[in-house]
Amino acid sequence: MTVLVADGDRPREGGPDRKEVEVAVGVLVRGDGAFLLTSRPPGKVYAGYWEFPGGKVEPGETVEQALRRELIEEIGVVIGAVHPWQVTRVDYPHALVRLNFCKVFDWQGELHMHEGQSFAWQTLPVQVKPVLPGTVPVLAWFATERVFTGATHDS
Repeated sequence: MTVLVADGDRPREGGPDRKEVEVAVGVLVRGDGAFLLTSRPPGKVYAGYWEFPGGKVEPGETVEQALRRELIEEIGVVIGAVHPWQVTRVDYPHALVRLNFCKVFDWQGELHMHEGQSFAWQTLPVQVKPVLPGTVPVLAWFATERVFTGATHDS
């Protein structure tokens, strides 16, 4: 698995032997094909950058359990089936992360941003900026799927 290096000109915290952080990421997709992006909350690294919601997998949790917990905590929704999709690694200056992207097509509850973040339903090309480096590959995966399925953002 390749590693995306974000902000490669900045020093890495923790040196070459730093531990990889496992992260569960929810790609919520509506029936019209739009997907949910949320902004990183004030006070966090990359505050204001847009990303897919999710968070760290705690010890003893599976990716699915972490995703269910994180989406309740962050955006106030209870998700249905979790569809593991893609995994990628990103080397940020502050952390080395393994991002487990899972598609979710079914959820209950109204979106409520519990951490002061914003949200936006997007299609390709996304209109919100800046986008977190770890989110960029997902947009490319969506574009590839659209090409292979013949779907467009208007369908």
